Amino acid sequence: MGSLSIHIGDSLEDIGSRVLDAVRRSEAGEEVSEDHLTFDSFETLARLLTPKRLELLRYLHRHPAASVRALAQQLGRDYRRVHDDVDALASSGLIDRHNNGTGLTAPWDVIETRLAL
Repeated sequence: MGSLSIHIGDSLEDIGSRVLDAVRRSEAGEEVSEDHLTFDSFETLARLLTPKRLELLRYLHRHPAASVRALAQQLGRDYRRVHDDVDALASSGLIDRHNNGTGLTAPWDVIETRLAL
């Protein structure tokens, strides 16, 4: 478990600076393990992280699920809608799908958000 930094509206220069800083620290011998997710706008993030998806993310963090079907049953929601939500969240990196039989997890203890103006 760890933390994820979400950046909204960062420029390519901002992203490049972040990567370059991590590379420099790594080359200096520091162990660097950071996870970042960048969105072009708040609206893009809001389309991804709907209230139902945020509820799913929080539930999955506390209760990993063996499958989408099991998760839908645990949440009392329609399978198809949960499947779509899992696909969207997994594609963005907010949840993990494990093919080794451990199912679905939300690996983040903390999600920090930074909004560039």
